[in-house]
Order: sequence, then C-alpha cells, then structure tokens
Amino acid sequence: MGEWVCLVHRVGVSYIWRVPTVLREHGFRVGFFSYDLGEAARVHVTKAGCEAKFWLGPVRLAWNRRFREHELREIAGILIANEQLILEKWRERLGR
Repeated sequence: MGEWVCLVHRVGVSYIWRVPTVLREHGFRVGFFSYDLGEAARVHVTKAGCEAKFWLGPVRLAWNRRFREHELREIAGILIANEQLILEKWRERLGR
C-alpha cells in the first residue's frame, strides 16, 4: 500500500517520519506513525491537505485538522467497517 512522509515539529526540532498506509478508500489514506506505537491503537487519516487522528476500539475522533463534519462521519464509517483489518496491521507492526 505504500507510505507517506510527514514532517513533524516537536519542541523546536523537525523530524521526518514515514507513515505506512494500511488502507485507502474514497481518497482517504489511513496509516499510523511508527514512532508512537507505544500508545493505544489509533490511525491518522489524510486527504487533500486535511488530517485527523482516530482512536480504535472503539473508533472515536482524537483531533481534526480541516476535515468537515460529513467527512469525519464518512471516515468513522470506513474505520468501523475495516477496524479488524487495521488492528491486524497494527499488531503486525508491533510484532505481536
């Protein structure tokens, strides 16, 4: 599925992270950052310059940057429908 590159700014330092893509649907790209696998299962969703973070088990919005409400509802539906697949990919990445 590939990956995307993300520039992250933390305390005055910039990092470039590769984000593995675990799902693409309706133009939304779903993936997770490898550096924060110690947190509870969650994904980042991007499309056209917008980004949101969703927690899994159950699916719920953590934060949103520029997605509209109807897009967030669509994303939540996609994540709910594919949650088991995404969690399998999460566990694979953790080596469990």
